[in-house]
Amino acid sequence: MEDGRLAGDSSDGRDDCFSTQRRTTPEFRVYKRRWFILLVLCVLNCSNSVVWLTFAPVADQIAKHLHVTLDKVNWLSLVYMVVAIPVSLITTWMLDTWGLRPTMILGSWLNMAGSVLRVVGVLSYLPEYSMFPVVMAGQTLCSLAQPLVIFSPTKLAALWFPEHQRTTANMIASMSNPFGLLFVYIFSPLILSRTNSIFMLLLIYAIPAIVICFLATVGIQESVPPTPPSASADTSSSEPFLQGIRLLLTNKAYMILLVCFGSGIGIFTCFSTLLEQILCVKGYSSYFAGLYGALFISFGVLGAAILGFFVDKTKLFTESIKISMCLTSLVCTAFAVVSQMREQKVVIGLVCALFGLFGFATYPVAMELSVECSYPVGEATSAGFLFISGQFLSILYTLLLQQLTTKLTDSSLSVCAAGDDASLSWMVPVLVMAGLCCLASCSFVIFFHTQYRRLNAEAKAAENHSIQTETQGAMNNSTDA
Repeated sequence: MEDGRLAGDSSDGRDDCFSTQRRTTPEFRVYKRRWFILLVLCVLNCSNSVVWLTFAPVADQIAKHLHVTLDKVNWLSLVYMVVAIPVSLITTWMLDTWGLRPTMILGSWLNMAGSVLRVVGVLSYLPEYSMFPVVMAGQTLCSLAQPLVIFSPTKLAALWFPEHQRTTANMIASMSNPFGLLFVYIFSPLILSRTNSIFMLLLIYAIPAIVICFLATVGIQESVPPTPPSASADTSSSEPFLQGIRLLLTNKAYMILLVCFGSGIGIFTCFSTLLEQILCVKGYSSYFAGLYGALFISFGVLGAAILGFFVDKTKLFTESIKISMCLTSLVCTAFAVVSQMREQKVVIGLVCALFGLFGFATYPVAMELSVECSYPVGEATSAGFLFISGQFLSILYTLLLQQLTTKLTDSSLSVCAAGDDASLSWMVPVLVMAGLCCLASCSFVIFFHTQYRRLNAEAKAAENHSIQTETQGAMNNSTDA
């Protein structure tokens, strides 16, 4: 694209017309530094998820160390959902108004401050009664950072990546969150078993938070590239925030996605948070619970990668999610059955792997679909409300499943470190979880239909560009003649 005429050009009206056309012809470009920003976001997302579920794979041991009940340990995870609901509204406005850079930097500082405060909370010179409140304060600071981090992948993909890389970029950034959960499921039981020290556990997890805070603050210099990578990036966040919310609330397809996918997020949060407690009463150690959680996350990342690449090539957003959700419901039902059996380590491991493979695969695709069905609403607003729905239902489902537990009359199989207080029957709760998963999947398959508004807008822009180019070529040929 040229910004003016060359020295030897004629200055008649026709040349002015050609110059104007050249200036208005869209030019799209990508920049290598988009990969650095993606890397920073991935590590930040991973670090924040590590803080989120640090205690879930070893909940009964943490309860013993901190001298609190299991319900209080669960609140170290639930605080993320409680804080996220009001903070998410502010975050969506920040991303679509202030931009990507200040949002990511603020998130990295909150994440670092909370991680360090957790370490301070378990120092030996503090009295026992103050340990849990200080650790909870650190968790709360990190929970403030979560929406700032979770909402950014869709925005980053839209602003910095071309159309054929958007879903892949969103998948990579989004799946760094469960990768952090994978790290937790493997290393939390391992670190505690080797060191028997909460201090070492929290210190190890604080180091990445400190490093990535430095990289985000120093390395990210701008929110948007000098030249947009696509037509939709040039008009990103074209709707004002409040107007965007109104458009979402009147968008039938988006509201169905909001409820059904939000329910899916709630179920996966319950599974991640309660897995160790569900299995320990049947004789499965925290080591095996951590291993099953790791299989769940590992295959989830694999499934997301496969489906993300597939959707980037085919654009079959709706069909892919519907199939994945149906398969997830079947596997969730299988888990509800096999988790109540003893001596079924291989079968439970297989079910957890398939649960992750089919379930996690929908996450980045659904985030992209939320933008497609709600365009031109800002990416942070459309993806953000999806996340808010998931957090609200995560709280509701987790509290509901805990209330549905009953005291075991025979706890001879239990290996829960918290003793009889953790010997609860989870049969009814896991069956209810499977029922909720099936209900959400069936509702989405039957009722969800949408047009891909962003892709259609880009196709129309490309068509107009092509017509403009042909017209300009014809006029140039006429002038030469």
